[in-house]
Amino acid sequence: MIRPSISKLAAVCLAVGIGLMPALARAERADRDKPMNIESDALRYDDKTQTSTFTGRVVLTKGTIVMRGARLDVRQDDQGNQFGTMQAEPGKRAFFRQKREGLNEFIEGEGETIEYDSKTDTVRFLRRAEMRRLAGTELQDEVFGSVIVYNNITEIYTVDGAQRS
Repeated sequence: MIRPSISKLAAVCLAVGIGLMPALARAERADRDKPMNIESDALRYDDKTQTSTFTGRVVLTKGTIVMRGARLDVRQDDQGNQFGTMQAEPGKRAFFRQKREGLNEFIEGEGETIEYDSKTDTVRFLRRAEMRRLAGTELQDEVFGSVIVYNNITEIYTVDGAQRS
């Protein structure tokens, strides 16, 4: 596993990571100030396109946020908005979990692909998608579909194609 050390690679990872999750930080405000750590087997950074690609057993943590998958692509637009796409290994699903602000509740989700958009403050779970709301360890809500979109600002989610696969 590659664990970036204090180097240009670490500086790039930190710079990419700092802005990646503002959309998710609303759910747990303390997450906003936490450092981001991304572990993976490999990293490819393209300075021209401002894109980072982490591959192989990717684990992202930032405060209460935990994400796992096989590949994470991160880019930034000219306005500083961050966009991330986590892909699962073939036949598996990527994973997401975050604590909700001021509650002993968590949002968990899985999908073959998980997309983050800091501009719209949304998380999208795609293909074989599942999202759960847990109070402590007790399941409160569970939804399935081909696409689940969770809006961090309104805390509203929508489900398209609610079929369990």
